[in-house]
Amino acid sequence: MKNKLGITDVVELARVEERISKQKAIELWSSGAFDRLPTGTFATLAHIHRVLFEDIYDFAGKLRSVNISKGHFRFASALYLRAAVETVERMPQSTFDEIIDKYVEMNVAHPFREGNGRSMRLWLDHILKHELDRVIDWSRVDKGEYLSAMERSPVDASAIKNLLDGALTAAIGDRATFLRGLDASYFYENYTAYRGSDLTEEV
Repeated sequence: MKNKLGITDVVELARVEERISKQKAIELWSSGAFDRLPTGTFATLAHIHRVLFEDIYDFAGKLRSVNISKGHFRFASALYLRAAVETVERMPQSTFDEIIDKYVEMNVAHPFREGNGRSMRLWLDHILKHELDRVIDWSRVDKGEYLSAMERSPVDASAIKNLLDGALTAAIGDRATFLRGLDASYFYENYTAYRGSDLTEEV
């Protein structure tokens, strides 16, 4: 992935990406700016992505202009991506089921070229916090089960709902819970061959 740092080694890029974006997420949360963002909007998701990755990628916070797929699953076409995220943005978010449905659909859209997972998990916790006074303790979510449930979620979201419901916590302002979530999120994105050759893109 072309980057501002001129790193050409995939492993080194992943390591630097983790360090920088994690620090940026901590700064966003610690400043209080995270809580002041509108809830459930694509603008908020784009802002999160931009903060996390602006020092690494030129496309930080911008809708992707290429088509990407994972295995046999193709994410939303770049041609219709803006319409797709606007549709997701209008989805209701007043109950747990509605919020997870919205999260699943944003994942299907996959609006950015890189860093979708970690940005969307912060976005999900932001919605849960403001709508339900809950967040997810990601350290209680099994990584393999999460990835399997997310793969099935476009046709059946029951597994991901059950998994995340069991990890809900009222510790919405707890720094340790937030930090555990950051640590877990990077593990999820590097747990399988989700990166590299398993994720393909085309102009």
